[in-house]
Amino acid sequence: MKPIPIFSSTDYQLLRELILKSKNAINAKEIGQLSHELDRAIISKDSTPDPLVIRINSFVTIEDVKAKKQMKIQIVLPSLADVKAGKISILAPLSVAIIGFKENDEVDWELPARIKSLKIIAVSNT
Repeated sequence: MKPIPIFSSTDYQLLRELILKSKNAINAKEIGQLSHELDRAIISKDSTPDPLVIRINSFVTIEDVKAKKQMKIQIVLPSLADVKAGKISILAPLSVAIIGFKENDEVDWELPARIKSLKIIAVSNT
């Protein structure tokens, strides 16, 4: 069973606004997928979000389950994205695949040719 994403109410609102502003963007597929994830998400009302949940500005270590390769990235707003520095836009397919999930969750990342399974190894929200 696919895990259910968890979002703080602040991140949820920010992402909904970003989706509205990006309606006619090139990455419409990812925006639709992010909207779908927000539709099925649990919205946390806690003032202190779970430190193991991936959110905007999280540093994340993920592993390609099949290839056993790890990658470290930071999820950022589109204006701060810098792939060379490991800063991936929240609207990028990889970010959409993992945002809202927790350390030790396994999620599927849809690539053009196939679906890749990723395990979330570590999450840091400093």
